[in-house]
Amino acid sequence: MRFLSKKQESSMADINNKNQSRSKILMAFTTSASIAAIGALSMTAPTIASAKDIQPSSANYTFMVEDKYKGTATRALSKSGNAWKYDVNARVAGVASAAQYSTFTIKGNSVIPTQASTTYKLLGIGRTHKLDFNPSSKKVVSNYRGKSTTLNMAQQAFDDLSLEVQIRQDLLNGKFSGNYYMAKKDKIEKTPFKKSGNTKITVPAGTFDTVRVDRIHDDNSRSTSFWLAPSLDYLPVKVSQINDGKKMDLELSKVN
Repeated sequence: MRFLSKKQESSMADINNKNQSRSKILMAFTTSASIAAIGALSMTAPTIASAKDIQPSSANYTFMVEDKYKGTATRALSKSGNAWKYDVNARVAGVASAAQYSTFTIKGNSVIPTQASTTYKLLGIGRTHKLDFNPSSKKVVSNYRGKSTTLNMAQQAFDDLSLEVQIRQDLLNGKFSGNYYMAKKDKIEKTPFKKSGNTKITVPAGTFDTVRVDRIHDDNSRSTSFWLAPSLDYLPVKVSQINDGKKMDLELSKVN
C-alpha cells in the first residue's frame, strides 16, 4: 500500500541524501581536519634532550561544507604530567556535531597513543568509534557498533589526532619523511603524505607563513591538503578536503 505520492517519496529521498552528505562531511572533518593526518616512524626514538616538543594550545576554527553549510570547531591540546590529551569539537548548528579526543605520551620525538574516541551525531542520532592502544603487545583494540576487533601493529599506528601530533613533532624536529600507519575500524592502513612547498596564506586569524602537506590518496576523486604554521608549532591554519565530491574548507579563526 502506498502512503506517499511519488513526488513526496522523491522529496524524502532528497532529504535523506542531504543528511547523509552532511554526515560524511562532518566525519571527514573529525579525521582530515585533525590531519588525518607523515614520516615512516622509527620505533627507536632520539634522545629526549635532542627533541623539541609542541606546546599545549587552544584554537577556534570556522568551516564551510559544500559552500553552504557553515560550522565552528575548537581544538585543545593539554598536558598533565607525562600525559597529553587532544580534544576536538565541531558542529553545524541544528544539524550535526562531532566530538573527538586522543590521549598519548611523548618520548623523545615519538608520540605513543593510548586511547582515542570519535563520536558524530546527525539530527541527534550518532555513532562512536573507540581505540585502545597497547604499545607493549603492539596491538590496538577497535570498538564500533558493538563489535570489538583486535589489530596487530607491525608498525606504530595512530588515531587521527595523535597522528597530527606526530606529524607536527616530526616537522618541528626535521624528521618528516612521508609514511604513517593509521588504525581504522577494522584494519591498520598505511597513510602516505608529501610536503608541497611553503606559502603565505591569510585566514580569519591573520596571515601566516605555512608548510603545505598533502595526503596521497589512492582514489583520484579525493584530495586532502593542510597548511601548517611553523610559528604555531605547525598548528593547522587551513584544511581543504574533497571527499565523494563534497568539499570542506576549514580555517583558523582564533588562537586562544
